[in-house]
Amino acid sequence: MIPILGTSLPVFIGVTVVLVGGAAYLTGQALSAHWRPAWQVVGYSLLLGLADRFVIFSLFGGELLLLSGYVIDTAVIMAIALLSYRLTRARTMVAQYPWLYERAGPFGWRARQDG
Repeated sequence: MIPILGTSLPVFIGVTVVLVGGAAYLTGQALSAHWRPAWQVVGYSLLLGLADRFVIFSLFGGELLLLSGYVIDTAVIMAIALLSYRLTRARTMVAQYPWLYERAGPFGWRARQDG
């Protein structure tokens, strides 16, 4: 068990990164697809962090009220959600406004130069 996480590394990877990280990825996509502001990702990530700590506690015997574990778990979840939000927003902007924008990497877009 890693004291700062309040659980073991395989449980952290399985629950936080894979299970709740997948939910965070879908949350970021949904918020971006419905044109919600990026600050809402933060609120949902905080709630997903609470759910993550509860799953770790109830199924794997981890520490429920460990602040460092919550902060680390929530930071990972928030990073995944914000990345998926930005990926989806860039894809949507280019797909919905192809006469105005072109891709500028996986996370960005720019104004078209040929128009």
